[in-house]
Amino acid sequence: MVENGSRVVMEARDIRSALERLAREIVEQPVDPNGLALVGIHTGGVFLAKRLETLISKKLKHSIPVGTLDITLYRDDWTRLHTQPVVRATNLPFPMDDRDVVLVDDVLYTGRTIRAALDALIDYGRPKRVQVAALVDRGHRELPICGQFIGIELKTRSDEQVNVLLKEKDGVDRVVIEQAAQARKA
Repeated sequence: MVENGSRVVMEARDIRSALERLAREIVEQPVDPNGLALVGIHTGGVFLAKRLETLISKKLKHSIPVGTLDITLYRDDWTRLHTQPVVRATNLPFPMDDRDVVLVDDVLYTGRTIRAALDALIDYGRPKRVQVAALVDRGHRELPICGQFIGIELKTRSDEQVNVLLKEKDGVDRVVIEQAAQARKA
């Protein structure tokens, strides 16, 4: 569906279905569920990690820890993006050592966000394994990073922007592709 020059590629039901599949895939992997933790990357990844935790906990019949990670000062481009970066809280209320961690983000793109998240995560301990879950994988990698749990793969152009709208912050669940210049104006 196209709205105001934007192309809607996922609606609420599609996002819900993708998250249910991701939760199932995470649970079905060969891992000790007691050593599993989700870490959401600010901002969209935090909301998605909390949703995944709810779904995974129902499947496992017990809760799993969820943390939040701010990568702002670990990015290799933060000085280009902001003169006054907004640093959010990192909250990892569990030991990181020897844990199976799933990093959760809304969009997997160049790989630079995940690289920064790995750098930040290692400052808190040495996980046994780190995997990546993303609602959207849009390709265009600049670094050798891949996602193990992907909601949808989209073929996009580099002049497009993928926006994940989530009801927790935007009031609606939707994934939209826009022209990059159009997205900056919004």
